[in-house]
Amino acid sequence: MNFIKTIGQGFTGVGLEKPVYKVVEKGQGYEERQYEACKWVSTTVQDMSSESARSKGFRKLFNYITGDNEKETKIDMTAPVATRIVPGAGPNCENTFTVSFYIPPKHQDNPPKPKNPDVFIEDFPQMNVYASGFGGFANDDEWIRHARDLSEKVKEKNIHQEFYFSAGYDSPFKLFNRLNEIWMMKKQ
Repeated sequence: MNFIKTIGQGFTGVGLEKPVYKVVEKGQGYEERQYEACKWVSTTVQDMSSESARSKGFRKLFNYITGDNEKETKIDMTAPVATRIVPGAGPNCENTFTVSFYIPPKHQDNPPKPKNPDVFIEDFPQMNVYASGFGGFANDDEWIRHARDLSEKVKEKNIHQEFYFSAGYDSPFKLFNRLNEIWMMKKQ
């Protein structure tokens, strides 16, 4: 039954648990959020395309939550699928994408160990991010354009310049009212 629930939640986005945060400040076209410290399950992919990297990473993480873990435990799907993007050194270089699923509260204290050596449990510290949302189906150009827009809006803030996050909240089967976000992490 849990497997069917996970599939259903993944397709509809209804009832997905999300990491806890509070809004610290609302800016022009963005908000600063403070996320609580929590665990995520992650995998890192080298690729030229964020779309390709997210797809590869998503499959590995989906296998983990559907039982490819030490305890063969089924874990509910969560949102968003967050991807930390570290741009490559040049225009024709691979970027480093770390694709992550938030681990639901039920498993936060003791998440099952992944069987796949490419998948790992990651502790996200309490962090402040500047977040800006947009709708529709996002491709590589859209993610980059929105990252540049947010970077311009928060250029006077003390942010990490070497990476940013994309966050997708919806299944590819959801056609309307989609939510995508760019996150830029505030230096502590």
